[in-house]
Amino acid sequence: MSSPSAPWRATTRTRTGTLVALLALALIVAGLVLPAFASRRLIQDLFYILTMLSLAQIWNLLAGYGGLVSVGQQAFVGIGAYALFGGVILGGMDPLLAILLGGAAGLVLAIPMAFFAFRLHGAYFAIGTWVIAETTRLLVAQWKALGGGTGTSLPRAATSDMMGVAQVAELFGVRDAAARDILAYWIALLLAVALIAGIYALLRSRLGLALIAVRDNAEAAGSVGVDVRWLKWAVFLIASVATGLTGALIFLQTARISPDAAFAITDWTAYVIFIVVIGGIGTIEGPILGVLVFFALRSTLADYGSWYLLTLGLTAIVAMIFAPKGLWGLLSARTGWHLFPIRHRLLGPTGE
Repeated sequence: MSSPSAPWRATTRTRTGTLVALLALALIVAGLVLPAFASRRLIQDLFYILTMLSLAQIWNLLAGYGGLVSVGQQAFVGIGAYALFGGVILGGMDPLLAILLGGAAGLVLAIPMAFFAFRLHGAYFAIGTWVIAETTRLLVAQWKALGGGTGTSLPRAATSDMMGVAQVAELFGVRDAAARDILAYWIALLLAVALIAGIYALLRSRLGLALIAVRDNAEAAGSVGVDVRWLKWAVFLIASVATGLTGALIFLQTARISPDAAFAITDWTAYVIFIVVIGGIGTIEGPILGVLVFFALRSTLADYGSWYLLTLGLTAIVAMIFAPKGLWGLLSARTGWHLFPIRHRLLGPTGE
């Protein structure tokens, strides 16, 4: 009687993915100790890259995997930032703890926003989210306790006494302002890592497979038992919380806020869409590559005024024509690289 053969199994793990995981762990450790050697300017630049990467990954989850093309994400950035300022100025909270209010405020805003926006489809959904974001900006501009239309700043005493600042200043031998930048950078690093890891884990699960099915064909997904409505609500609410947290962190670092800055569609939605489209929508690797390209263009051309925006627009048009799947899609097609593999492969008894 022959012995039973070893079973076949499905896996998403690849040698490249394992190597990337080890490299990513090394980069995270390096990023945590970097403030001991880096200049304050570099820390501020990395903070900007990491927060934009977080916003790009969130929008990519919505549009690239969920099919929810929102152009109103600035609403959650702004409401998260104003929640932090309200908690600090009106509630006397520590700014570090008040970041959590940003996520809570994003969730509170997302519920009525989704209630109305989910009754729209396609371009109407996108326009609807933008209209709600603009309405939110106008309402917040009436909040006189936080400066109304001109905005306000965080109290110097609150930022100086912020939790962790004294310890970071003593650890690295820097002033309080530099210590706040380091602390904000560390939080941005952990937030970006948590978002990428969370999205990757989601996409490898059955829930992620259902989400992609809804994006491709909602009616077909519903016919095989996927709760389309619940899934869209869940993804939208998760994205709103994450965006609110990121917005609160961004304006904690700047310590100054106004409605026009907090709800700027160019800064918090248009640039984010550019990053995702350039890098490759529907991939985790795309926003990572896209944010590096965006930052390089920003650093090189930001002093040229309208030429900067013109170059971004031309770059996006060229990319959509010659690389419709983004720079990462073009690179992946030629090399076969998948740094975050989510496709299941069937392995036999020998592992091949």
